[in-house]
Amino acid sequence: MELLVIRHARPVRDEAPEGGSADPDLADVGRLQAEATADFLSEEGIDHIVASSMRRAVSTAEPLAGRLGLTVEILDDLRESDHRSRIYVPAEEFSRDDPATAHYYDPDADLNETIFSDGYEEFRARVERGFEQVIRTNRSRTVAVFCHGMVTGVYLQILLGIDDPLSLLVDYCGITRVAASSTGLRTVRSMNETHHVRHLLER
Repeated sequence: MELLVIRHARPVRDEAPEGGSADPDLADVGRLQAEATADFLSEEGIDHIVASSMRRAVSTAEPLAGRLGLTVEILDDLRESDHRSRIYVPAEEFSRDDPATAHYYDPDADLNETIFSDGYEEFRARVERGFEQVIRTNRSRTVAVFCHGMVTGVYLQILLGIDDPLSLLVDYCGITRVAASSTGLRTVRSMNETHHVRHLLER
C-alpha cells in the first residue's frame, strides 16, 4: 500500500482559555493551499483519507474528501506533538518580542516541554502506532494522511534512522510518499513535494 502523508495547510494563531488547548482552523491562504492540494491529489487514485483529530488537519483534508466523495477517518494518534499547548502561533509569526514565542530564541531554553506535550518517547510511540494502524487496515490501497509537521518529521525519523527529530521539516501541504509492504518493509519514495502550492508558500 502507499501512504501520502500531507502536512496541514497554514492555520491562524489561536489562544485557548486558561486550562484549554489551542486548536486553530486554517487562515485564508491555508484554505487556498488546501484547495490546491485537493486539485493535485484528486488524480492520484486515493482510496481512503485519514486525518489527525486537530481542526487544521481536518480542514485541510475536507476539500479532497469532497472531490472524491470519501469520508475522512479521524485518528487521535496523529495529533501534533504540542496538542496540549494553550497558545498556537504559526512559525511565520514567531517574534522575540512575543511572550508566546520568545523562548524559541533563547539558546539555553529546553524546548522539549514546549514541543512535546506528552514527552518525546510517548509522542514517537504514538506516531508509529498511528501509521501502523493505517497500514494494517488499508492493505493494497492508497491512503492520504493529513497530519502535522512534527508527526511527519518523527515518522520519517523512525523510517530513516535519523537521530534528531527536528532535522526533517516539511512545508504546509508538503506531500511525503511512503510505500508499505505486508512484510514490514517501509520505503520513503519522496519527501515534502510542494510544487502544487509553491505559489502559496512564504519564502
